[in-house]
Amino acid sequence: MSAPVRVVLVDDQALVRMGLRTLLGSEPDLEVVGEAQDGRSGMMTIRRERPDVVLCDIRMPGGDGLELLRAVGEDADLEQVRVVMLTTFELDEYVFEALRLGASGFLLKDAEPTALLDAVRVVAAGGSLLAPSVTRRVIEHFGAAAPRRSPHPELARLTEREREMVAWVATGWSNQEIADQLVVSPDTVRTHVSRAMVKLGARDRAQLVVFAIESGLEPPAR
Repeated sequence: MSAPVRVVLVDDQALVRMGLRTLLGSEPDLEVVGEAQDGRSGMMTIRRERPDVVLCDIRMPGGDGLELLRAVGEDADLEQVRVVMLTTFELDEYVFEALRLGASGFLLKDAEPTALLDAVRVVAAGGSLLAPSVTRRVIEHFGAAAPRRSPHPELARLTEREREMVAWVATGWSNQEIADQLVVSPDTVRTHVSRAMVKLGARDRAQLVVFAIESGLEPPAR
């Protein structure tokens, strides 16, 4: 049996932490190894425990989730730590910035328990989590408002097909939805997306979305 996924909880509300700890503790493949009430103490816990996944509130006094993300991203020893942001708001103004800073996704705090458990497992396995109920609205709202930066420096390495797939990923669609739209197999989409991630140095699908938006990539009109 493989070792359980090690999780750290960072939230200023003790009741939220208790609920998450109880939920995660009921699963044999998940283990809460630490918790903290703000970003600063959260970083101390993360550096001490080196968890697989961090569930972190975006908005907290005494060091918010964005500060924690920056600190994790700047620490080479924490390269394997994945952070999922928790938010109360479907259109939280911090969400796009959190993804840009390297969050592996986000969840609403009122998500179904099974969705949260699945999220931890998906992220621990190297995937990303963009909650289906809010992802497209976040991309449309904040992606459109995001300042256009210079194209990603490795963008020219992508084939035309890979660029197209990256643009479709930035719409919030799943591989299956993209495959249905383009009349190709999901495996074909997955292959192109995976190659694009390697070429652009994207750690996961969430970061690929950010690269696409910042590079101004849009799927062709059909």
